[in-house]
Amino acid sequence: MCGRVTLTKSGIREIADELEAEVAGEDAASYRPRYNVAPTDTHWILERAADHRVLLPGVWGYVTATGRPLINVRGEQVGSGSGFRHAFAERRCAIVTDGFYEWTKDHRPFWFHREGGGLILLAGLYQDAGAAAGVARPGATVARPRFTILTTRPNHVVSAVHDRMPVVLPPDAIDDWLAGPAARAARLIATAPEDALVVTPVSKRVSSVKNDDPECLVRISDDPRRGEQRSLF
Repeated sequence: MCGRVTLTKSGIREIADELEAEVAGEDAASYRPRYNVAPTDTHWILERAADHRVLLPGVWGYVTATGRPLINVRGEQVGSGSGFRHAFAERRCAIVTDGFYEWTKDHRPFWFHREGGGLILLAGLYQDAGAAAGVARPGATVARPRFTILTTRPNHVVSAVHDRMPVVLPPDAIDDWLAGPAARAARLIATAPEDALVVTPVSKRVSSVKNDDPECLVRISDDPRRGEQRSLF
């Protein structure tokens, strides 16, 4: 699964420029660097509107008809047309990050990111605020779209830590994911190349959602293979 992400860039305009996206002034004013984004938090997603990309905040947790917020959805499920049919056809988005965390079975956290920094766009599905409000629990107020992150089989870098990973979108295929035909988008639900990410062992401070500061990313001396019976690198 993917249960925490980061977006540590200093400003939203820098991100918008890199993504060639528009961002509303009132949304931009709410931006701050994040080092430990957790489910139910508000975070940044990328959508396609008419002939341009839009960067906007959404709430992490796609609400089902029973009111359950889905943090992750198996990409193989939506790609095959089994469940989320309409969302996959019409409401694909990219979750804007520069890294994500996974934990080993013995609760050691690792941060996956680009070797030289840079954005990592994760495949997701969203529901607009009106639709989400209609299925949320009684009394809930939903003012923003809600999203879930798609997962797939891990590459070797991630599999040393976890048996699933988020779907990482190739930079040259963003528009195919956001607005291309469903068949083309389905082909993007795939394991990331081995050289797409590097892994850094980080402080257990990140295990608490109360901690959201640069110290979450302090590198510690650890090896994701410790305690494993197999060699993955």
